[in-house]
Amino acid sequence: DITIKQAQLHIIMTWLYLAINVFTISFPLVRSFEKRIEYYKKWYALFPAIIITGTFFIVWDVIFTRNGVWGFNDDYLVGLRIFHLPIEEWLFFVTVPFASVFIYECLGYFFPNISNSKLLFPIIIVFGFLLMVLSIINRDQAYTFWCFLFTGIFLIFLSYFKPVWLMKFFISYIIHLVPFLLVNGILTGAFTKEPIVWYNDMENFGVRIFTIPIEDTIYALLLLLMNIALYELFQEKFKQTIKS
Repeated sequence: DITIKQAQLHIIMTWLYLAINVFTISFPLVRSFEKRIEYYKKWYALFPAIIITGTFFIVWDVIFTRNGVWGFNDDYLVGLRIFHLPIEEWLFFVTVPFASVFIYECLGYFFPNISNSKLLFPIIIVFGFLLMVLSIINRDQAYTFWCFLFTGIFLIFLSYFKPVWLMKFFISYIIHLVPFLLVNGILTGAFTKEPIVWYNDMENFGVRIFTIPIEDTIYALLLLLMNIALYELFQEKFKQTIKS
């Protein structure tokens, strides 16, 4: 009986990361066809954004995995890898943006009059430069350096164009931090004997929110911001094409 229970537990463990992906996307996927939101009608812009952003992050992920900046616990994986990344990690860059942009869309539906504050862009520029300074100060920690540098550059770049949706993005990002803490908490070992995704603390601040490296909050910011920037861009291009 003990052997059977151990075998059953092992099977459950190997599907855990995949189950997290399914859990992440399940509700927004089902609600995509809800008449008020009609999220599915915007997939033409969403999936190209996910593919382009995901390509950038997967290349980054492959390099960091090969260099031991972070890695994955085989006990919680089904075992299929592509370019040294578990298939679950590839799916992460689909399921998380899909769910997060859904939050963004719901926020826009229920609060359609969200607009940018006059202080928003100065604050973003200061924050972007602060991240870049912190990246240089921590240039010996690969995760901190590249995460803060990429995010700082992208924030400053985006602020130049002053997109009208940026305040809505930051509000949705703050809301997204609730499921983020749950999902990343599971991934980093808050509820399991060992983490599904482990981090080399020599390559980051070593400061954690529960079990989550503080850099993950900035990483998530960049991941979602790139997805939504492209998502909005593709929608705008489509509208211009229809008008012409």
